[in-house]
Amino acid sequence: MSQPSISLIQANANSFSLQAAIALSEAGWLNELLTTLAYDPASVQASYLNKLPMPLSQMLSKELGRRTWTLSTTGKVCSYPWAELIRVGLVRSKLHRFLPTGLNQTLSWVQTSLDKRTASRHLERLSAVYGYEDGCAITFRKAKQKDIHCFYDLPIPFYKLSRSIQIEEAERFPELACSFQAIQEPNWKLVRKDQEVELADHIFVASSMTQRSLLEIGVDAEKISVIPYGSPIEYFQPQQKQDSKFRALYVGRMSPRKGVQYLLPAWRSLNLPNAELLFVGTKMLPESWLKPYQSFYRHVASVPHASLNQYYSSANVLIFPSLVEGFGLVLTEAMACGIPIITTPNTAGPDIITDGVEGFIVPIRDELALQEKLEWCYQNPEALAEMGRAARRKAEQLTWQKYRCKLTQEIRRILE
Repeated sequence: MSQPSISLIQANANSFSLQAAIALSEAGWLNELLTTLAYDPASVQASYLNKLPMPLSQMLSKELGRRTWTLSTTGKVCSYPWAELIRVGLVRSKLHRFLPTGLNQTLSWVQTSLDKRTASRHLERLSAVYGYEDGCAITFRKAKQKDIHCFYDLPIPFYKLSRSIQIEEAERFPELACSFQAIQEPNWKLVRKDQEVELADHIFVASSMTQRSLLEIGVDAEKISVIPYGSPIEYFQPQQKQDSKFRALYVGRMSPRKGVQYLLPAWRSLNLPNAELLFVGTKMLPESWLKPYQSFYRHVASVPHASLNQYYSSANVLIFPSLVEGFGLVLTEAMACGIPIITTPNTAGPDIITDGVEGFIVPIRDELALQEKLEWCYQNPEALAEMGRAARRKAEQLTWQKYRCKLTQEIRRILE
C-alpha cells in the first residue's frame, strides 16, 4: 500500500478527535486537520494573552484551551474560525436566547459551514477523509465522486436507538420530557445523520452500545470497528482520600438521559449514615422535580476539568447509570484515579470492565439494582478498595496509545 493521505474534519477539539488526529499524524498519513478554532499554547499569539487584563486573559485562555490541537509529527492545521467566533460571541453575550433557531442550531450552522468549505476546497490528492457525526455529509458526497474513501467516527449511539429510549423515558416521566434534547432534533438534521452513515465506507465506534445502534438499522457488521477510547492515566492519578465519609460520586450533566431519576430515589431509600451522594456537573432537571430530593444529595456546579481528580479521589465509587451513552469518558477518568464504577450495559461499561472486578454493571432503569450495589459498596470497604486498585490496573491497559495503534491498524487494513 502506498502512503495514505488522509484529512480529518472536526469542528471542535475534544479528547477522542485529538487522539485520532495524533494517530494519523504519527503514522505520517495526516494531510490536513480541518477545524474552526485551532489554538496552540506554544504559539506567539498565545503569549499575547498574558499581556491582557487578568479577567480577560483567563477567560480567553479557558475558551481557547478547549480548542487545542497539538499534532505530533505530520499534517497541517487549517482553521476557519469566523462562524465559531460568532457562535461563541452569541453564547457569551447570551444573545443566542433571542434567536429563533436556538443554541443547538447555531452549532449545526458552524458544522455545516466547515463541511461546505472542506468539500469545496480540500479534497485534492487524498486517499481518505475522516469525519464526525453532523459534520461531514457534504464532504462525503463530494469525496465519493472523487473515489476518496470515507471514514466516519460516531462517538454516540445512532439517533434512532437513542431517540427510542428517550421517547420511552419521556412517557415514563412526562414532567422531564423537555430535558430530552434528542427527541427535539429537527428532521433535516436526522436526514443528515442518515446520509453520513449511508455514505461512509467504514464506521469507527467506541463501544458495543454504539455498534448495536448501527446493527439495528441494518449496517453490515463488517463495516463497523469497535475501538474503546483510552484512559487518561497520566492526567488522572490515585490520591489519598481525605475523610472517612462514604461517598458515591456522579460526574456529568444531571439529566434524565443519564438515569439520574433512578439514582436519586435509590439513594434516598438507602438512608446510609455517614454517607453522601455528590453530583458534579450542570443541572439539567427542573428544580421542581429535584425539590423532594434536596436534602439527600450535594451538588457542585461544573468545575474545570483539571480539578476533577480531587473529586474522583474523594469518592469511594463512581456511579453512572446512563440510559444511552456512546462511551462515558468519566468511567475511564474515575478508573485512572483508582475508583471503581457502577454503570449500565448502555455505556462502554461492558467493553472496559469485568462485572464484579473493577465495578458493577446493572440494568438500566433498575432502582433496586442500584440500591443493592451501593449498599454492597458501603458494607464492604476493603473489597471495594481492591476493586478500585483493579480499576486502576485496567485503566493502565486502556491507554490512548493503544487506541491510536488500533485505529491506524484498522485504517491500514481497510485501505489495503
